[in-house]
Amino acid sequence: QVQLVESGGGLVQAGGSLRLSCAASGSIASINTMYWYRQAPGKQRELVAGITRGGITNYAESVEGRFAISRDNAKNTMSLQMNSLNPEDTAVYYCNAVTWLRQNYWGQGTQVTVSS
Repeated sequence: QVQLVESGGGLVQAGGSLRLSCAASGSIASINTMYWYRQAPGKQRELVAGITRGGITNYAESVEGRFAISRDNAKNTMSLQMNSLNPEDTAVYYCNAVTWLRQNYWGQGTQVTVSS
């Protein structure tokens, strides 16, 4: 089992920045890739960014160049630095971990609200 806890959400004005963190505990060694997803009201959950254990990253086109995902395997944490935020980034952001056996674990989510 893997437990994930997100932190760092909040309210920010358009153009501002926020940094989200995800702390993992439990069967840490079983985690392969970690992701950030988000879900806006009335919309489906969408992939924001992902990072492998080796540090290979991928981003949704909508956040490319504005967001940066990072991971500290020693501290069992993952972060998402979000810059140049706009109201369309408003959503609940979720941390996701996929194990080597393709098991999926989710955090409880953290709210990000960007005001115009």
